[in-house]
Amino acid sequence: MRVLLVNMPWSPIDLPSLALGILKRSVNERTPGAEAEVVHANLHFTDWITRRTEFGKDDYEYYALSSYFMGCGDWVFSSALYDDPEWRTEEFTASMRGRLNRARMRMTHELHTIAPEFVRETAEAVVAAAPDVVGFTSTFQQNTAALAAARQIKRLAPHVVTVMGGANCDAEQGAAAHRNFPFVDFVVRGEGEAAFPRTLAVIGGDADPATVPGLCWRDEGGTPVANPMSSTPLPPAAILPPDYGGYFERLAESAARHWVEPKLVVEGARGCWWGEKHHCTFCGLNGSFMQYRSKSPDTFYREIMELAERHRVLDMYLVDNILDMGYLNTVLPRIVESGHDLRMHIEIKANMRRSQLQTLADAGLIYVQPGIESLNSRVLDLMDKGVSGCQNVRMLRDGAETGLAVSWNYLHGFPGERDEDYEPVIAQLPALEHLNPPVDLSARIAIERFSPYFEQPALGFTGLRPEEHYRFTYDLPESELYDLAYVFEAPERGIRGSTVDQLNEGLRAWKKHYPTSRLTHADLGDRIVLVSRRRAFDWRAMELTDPVELAAFRLLDQPHTPEALLRKLRSRLDEPGGGPDGGGRQVGGRQVGELLESWVSLGLVFTDAGQYVHVAPAAVNEDLLRLDFMRRTRTEAEQPAPRPPSAGQAPPAAVPA
Repeated sequence: MRVLLVNMPWSPIDLPSLALGILKRSVNERTPGAEAEVVHANLHFTDWITRRTEFGKDDYEYYALSSYFMGCGDWVFSSALYDDPEWRTEEFTASMRGRLNRARMRMTHELHTIAPEFVRETAEAVVAAAPDVVGFTSTFQQNTAALAAARQIKRLAPHVVTVMGGANCDAEQGAAAHRNFPFVDFVVRGEGEAAFPRTLAVIGGDADPATVPGLCWRDEGGTPVANPMSSTPLPPAAILPPDYGGYFERLAESAARHWVEPKLVVEGARGCWWGEKHHCTFCGLNGSFMQYRSKSPDTFYREIMELAERHRVLDMYLVDNILDMGYLNTVLPRIVESGHDLRMHIEIKANMRRSQLQTLADAGLIYVQPGIESLNSRVLDLMDKGVSGCQNVRMLRDGAETGLAVSWNYLHGFPGERDEDYEPVIAQLPALEHLNPPVDLSARIAIERFSPYFEQPALGFTGLRPEEHYRFTYDLPESELYDLAYVFEAPERGIRGSTVDQLNEGLRAWKKHYPTSRLTHADLGDRIVLVSRRRAFDWRAMELTDPVELAAFRLLDQPHTPEALLRKLRSRLDEPGGGPDGGGRQVGGRQVGELLESWVSLGLVFTDAGQYVHVAPAAVNEDLLRLDFMRRTRTEAEQPAPRPPSAGQAPPAAVPA
């Protein structure tokens, strides 16, 4: 059995598909009589489109990532899905007027007009390879391109069996895709390592389709059937490493080789250990399986080393939704000792200690996404994040000190939030301009399928409808769109108007002034020297020499309430040798309050929810640590930074089909 696995646009071009890499291995190594190969149609598209239009890296990134919540990438290929180069052009134009500039609108229309030609040529090439089965992965804005290609393949070669899977095919979404698009023979829902080989057995006549958990198929009368999904996720030992053979060779031949530095995609765990206990109210990324599972340290370390050595690539994207904290003492020290100069991106929790962050940095995990979405504790409680505003600021500070590039998003629009939750934070933003700013301006939260806000109307969102772009992309009734969609419209909640404007003005200034802003401290024992270069503060250098100030600053390395700070100061200064003046010095609550108030006004301390934390990273040649950021800032100066497709999360590779 010959199996072609197709990765359509708009899959990222700097990453091989994790989903298809895993499925390729599961077929070639675990499915007797079958052989799989990956078709990198996303790379084919870059070559095809650059020969026809003025299309570049920023354009691909826009349709793949930045336009996700507007659906521009999916609408581009809706013309191919419905065989109509003018498919709902008027509706798209009316919806996007004022949201797209003239050049972007023109480009989108042009792509929409010629997309059917690309899909037709892709389908012809696939059919010419004489496959028995063609599988498509669909995540984020791949859905219409994948569906259009499946439709064209069935038209050219009705005997070829078409299969779809991926994050866009989870649960109700997969069932809706199967029953509404009859040219898709099977939809695999859930984790594909087990289900896809069993589906191939069904296709080969060796298994009953009713026995494959999650599989969508048709009975003898053509009626769609959706098997119940498995309630048990795969154990970590069953999660296969990917086979990326062919991707790097194809990229080396593509126009995209001039646009990107390729990265390896690695996977140590699935699910979210925090979400198992406290599911963040807005997050739908884990889909049907929240249960956290991680590979053994030996297995994960071996996979990382083997991939790096085989492909001679040191840049890696770890798709884990959250780091297995055990890896700090097992996998990461071995990476440090290996001598490989890896550069990795990982998602972590924002309350990690500085020593833990240093371990990440030493191991090459220089890009971290700690799930920061707000700097206000009350709003973070509404999200069920399990961290405070001061802890998030501390994370930004310690990231700067350890050389980690911190990627984060500011979100608003949570039911129950108030203007007064934001006003103190907005007033303190100028004090933070030396720390990593958010990726973009603040965004109102999107309601995502599988999130508590979607599943539990009592949390504040009722009357949900599929986002508008689904309605001008697909020719389906709203009841079917509701099952197909991942993002939903909802009434606005929380702050709006002037508070949103003020927040974004502060964030815009932060992003603008970050490259030239500095604040550091050097602890010399008998004094602490602080150096500042921030637009909102006149002072440039100061020394702390008073024993109370020295002790207070050191204690404020961690968030403290004034009461806790006072208690610890008294204990510390009462100890023999507790300061240059010796023990026995008394500190009063009024003195601590005045000191904290002064330090807030000087931009040394951030305060939220009655806690205080200092914001000055230790002086560790911060200019050198910023070189990579400055390089990226220059190259991206003409374009706004893209917002990740799921608020608070970076874009992962496709989930296994």
